[in-house]
Amino acid sequence: MVKKIFILSGLIGFLGLSAQKTHTVAPKETPYGISKQYGITIDELYQLNPSKKEGGLKIGDVIVVSKSGSSKTTTSASTPVTTTSVAKTGKTGTITLQPKQTIYGITKQYQISESELRKLNPELDSHMKIGDKITLPLENIQKFGGSAPATVVQTTTTTTTEKPAEVKTVTKTETTSSDKGLYVVQAKDNYYKISRQFNLTQKQLFALNPGLETTGLKPGEAIRVSGSDSAASSSNSIKVEDNSQSNTTSAPVTKTTTQTTVSEPAKTPNAISSEDDYVTYTVQSGDTMFSIMNRFNVTLDQLISLNPNLSDGLKAGMTLKIKKQDPTYSKKNGDVLSVVLMLPFGYDANDAKYRTMSIDFLTGAKLAAERNATNGQKLDIKVVDAGNETTFKNSLSQINPDNTDLIVGPFFKSNVLEVLRFVNDKKIPVVAPFANSEDLFDYSNLIIIETENSVYSDRIVKEVGQVYQDQKIYIVADNSKANANAIKAGLEKSLSKPNVVIVNSSSEIQLENNMMTGQSVPVIAILADDDESAGAAFASKVIALGKQTQGVKAFSMFYSPSFEKNVDDLSKASLVYLMDRKINYDGDFEKEILAAYKGKYCKTPSKYAVIGFDVMNDMLTRENKKGEIFKQIGKSQTQLATKFEFVKAKPNGAYINNGYRVVRLMQ
Repeated sequence: MVKKIFILSGLIGFLGLSAQKTHTVAPKETPYGISKQYGITIDELYQLNPSKKEGGLKIGDVIVVSKSGSSKTTTSASTPVTTTSVAKTGKTGTITLQPKQTIYGITKQYQISESELRKLNPELDSHMKIGDKITLPLENIQKFGGSAPATVVQTTTTTTTEKPAEVKTVTKTETTSSDKGLYVVQAKDNYYKISRQFNLTQKQLFALNPGLETTGLKPGEAIRVSGSDSAASSSNSIKVEDNSQSNTTSAPVTKTTTQTTVSEPAKTPNAISSEDDYVTYTVQSGDTMFSIMNRFNVTLDQLISLNPNLSDGLKAGMTLKIKKQDPTYSKKNGDVLSVVLMLPFGYDANDAKYRTMSIDFLTGAKLAAERNATNGQKLDIKVVDAGNETTFKNSLSQINPDNTDLIVGPFFKSNVLEVLRFVNDKKIPVVAPFANSEDLFDYSNLIIIETENSVYSDRIVKEVGQVYQDQKIYIVADNSKANANAIKAGLEKSLSKPNVVIVNSSSEIQLENNMMTGQSVPVIAILADDDESAGAAFASKVIALGKQTQGVKAFSMFYSPSFEKNVDDLSKASLVYLMDRKINYDGDFEKEILAAYKGKYCKTPSKYAVIGFDVMNDMLTRENKKGEIFKQIGKSQTQLATKFEFVKAKPNGAYINNGYRVVRLMQ
């Protein structure tokens, strides 16, 4: 039956193509990235594609991104508004936001759709702090609110279709960084979005704006975003940086991936003493502000407010006063860490679509678990067949929330949401290896592994902006053109009247002649396609252009093996590329893991085996003896091929991996 419904919805979508603009979903694309590309909200995207809200996006799906002839009108507050929720009584009320309440939780408890909730609360995202007032239909509050008090507000609503007497045009001005390094917060901004836009870590954002983490973002408020750039010079031909710009390393490209050793600050006798709601801590040699913040789970602002002398710097021997925090999640079963691994083998559902991927992921994860067990970690790992969409709920019955400390998987967003709801009361950490969507950002116990392409495209925009001198810019796009469009939009927003051209292949990049001198004019070439053959063609074209004229600049969102093979020639174009999930085959740690995998499985690890190892090893090495994984989440770690650097999507929200490496080829 499900299959028939899917086919029918596909036919309906096909018949409407002539009146609608569509988009074909490409690998790694998310609803957030697609909505950003076409200038619509996630709610609008789901309204145009109702079946995708629950079913999620799949590679190759054709979705509607706009309807021809549609327009948006913003009316004044006096304009009548039609809402289904309040049509019966014309009354609304307000509730006071309680701890742990989320947008999703409110919609479920009060039986109201998210779109209706947002109509009643236009600035909802910025009003989700404890104690804030949320407007709801009074009838819904009385029916579903239990004993929760409600403030009644008379609201007259109407379903009239008459033209309003007056319509005020509202002009939205997007404010970016000013000369003084300030940014005006917009209605839908969050920490993750602003940090990414200005290439800051969230720690840097909070350090620039003391108190911001506790007070939250307020639309219209100016915050400081400057001071994020750190320059470093190097005489080497290749320079590798991580994206946080806090740990710059100069090294040959074949030695860029290193294993980070993670350890807790040494605990010395009498270093910590307790007093009511506060503890005091004596600063030890080797302590840093961030290590103390991570250890005690406090913000920089909280630390400085109780210890003003920190403005003069952190010194060994200082005594700090620190407010006690609510305990973080800790394991339930003594010394043993109970881990559930949920993979879509599809045996019970007789669906082998993702079985090979799941088996490969499992082999890598198993190797990581065995490695950590050998090092003394006590583990109890249970592998659960997540089945498919129709059988997934049955797999939840195999999880005991009272005896589970960590869940890795499942793969797909809709299943991740079901797991989060299932363990909501226990706040068990859940790791999503591939799912990344804005509607997951509200869950504080969720760890999102997949980095969005928009993070990479934003970085390329910044890199180009640093060298741009009125050159013509070519962007080589993949089939979807999503990455290329995002880069072009960013360049046109940040540069003064740039000449940007999107092309389908590198062969279309051409030098132009200066009309006065007749000499070739250098261009900027950008690769926005992660296909290996596209990378090889791009490298060849850049080398050819460099032989014709000096000053050609090249950038790539993705790594290609061709870049390493042509280091000297590509250095002439100062190629800058972003690198993720690449194994350093010369590293000692990497050699050890690859040899262990081959010895165990008689083959080299596949892409998904590498991901399985990296995800499991990173999570297990963040667990301390008490199982308090979130106390270690702020540490930057590089595993076999993946860099992990987690940031908060929003206050009390999910953690998202924002890690990647920047490689610069220099003469």
